[in-house]
Amino acid sequence: MLLNISYNNPDIKEKIDREVGKTLTLSDRFKLKGSGSPRLIITSVSIDIHNLLILDNNRNTCNIEIRPGGIIVRFRSILETYALVIPFWKLKIYKGKAKEYSIYRDHYFIKVEAKDENVHKFFKKLIAYKDDNAPTRIDDL
Repeated sequence: MLLNISYNNPDIKEKIDREVGKTLTLSDRFKLKGSGSPRLIITSVSIDIHNLLILDNNRNTCNIEIRPGGIIVRFRSILETYALVIPFWKLKIYKGKAKEYSIYRDHYFIKVEAKDENVHKFFKKLIAYKDDNAPTRIDDL
């Protein structure tokens, strides 16, 4: 779900909380050693997101926030802030090239550079958190 979160709208905030849960508690953030990613440089995106990003000439960057039921990928275009809300059961993460990660939800995708070791550590943490907190599969029962 791609949303404009520039303005304080309680309906949008409620949609996000229903989809991926409320923000992690302070103790959970300490256990994870942080719930946010470093600034990630976008290399490629799906057409819907591309149409938003080409409106300005700034460097395309994003960040990821871990929530109890999924993640939120935030990025800016012009003066607006957008969020791609992805619950764990729809989240797919691929590492295609050696220094690039791909994040997918349905027909949306964002590919980010991973030249820094901190980015690799964050994605390892995200994948481990997803494995621990994603809903169980029917095959596992």
